Amino acid sequence: MITPDQTPENASKIPAHQLVYSHLRTLILFGDLAPGQAVTIQGLTSLLNAGMTPVREALRRLIAEGALIHQGNRRVVVPTLSAANIQELGFVRETLEPELARRATSRMTPEVLERLTQIDALLNSAIERGDIGEYLTQNYQFHFQIYACADAPIISETVDRLWLRFGPSLRVVCGRFGTSNLPDKHAELLAAFSNRDADSAAHAMAEDVAQGMLQIKASL
Repeated sequence: MITPDQTPENASKIPAHQLVYSHLRTLILFGDLAPGQAVTIQGLTSLLNAGMTPVREALRRLIAEGALIHQGNRRVVVPTLSAANIQELGFVRETLEPELARRATSRMTPEVLERLTQIDALLNSAIERGDIGEYLTQNYQFHFQIYACADAPIISETVDRLWLRFGPSLRVVCGRFGTSNLPDKHAELLAAFSNRDADSAAHAMAEDVAQGMLQIKASL
């Protein structure tokens, strides 16, 4: 399995513990592990074809990041979001992600804008086909191309951890309602970047985040 930030060429150069962490993180991020689902070291060693030591290290890191939680009897599960969790996540996302879009506007290059346009086309195709996995992957890529362009690593790293918290629940939304009615402010974002309109980019991102979190709240 190659995660979004890896290629077949460089995957072999990555230490085993980092590969296992990246693989498990991707499973959580895109909802292949569902909210409330328990994970075990033995199960993950089989699923990821990995040793127990790198699996333990991956679990430790993901628990520290809030992507997994301890329950009683040393049980580790994917968190299930409460209404209060969703409200907090929405507040922080609507604060940070529009700021990243605003910063990205002034740093946007024709090459990045073209890449975003290509990703959005793949995303729209996935929506039309009802391909949930592809939609989630391309939606993540679209957002984090923008956030990388913003050149604000502390904010971007914080946002990336937030996505780990709601990613499994977003998969639930898609599973229950399909992809046809998903909010899409990406066209407005692309137009704002093309026009170098930072205020419009921030506004479109805020609406995109708010609509997505509202759907998660409605589904849970």
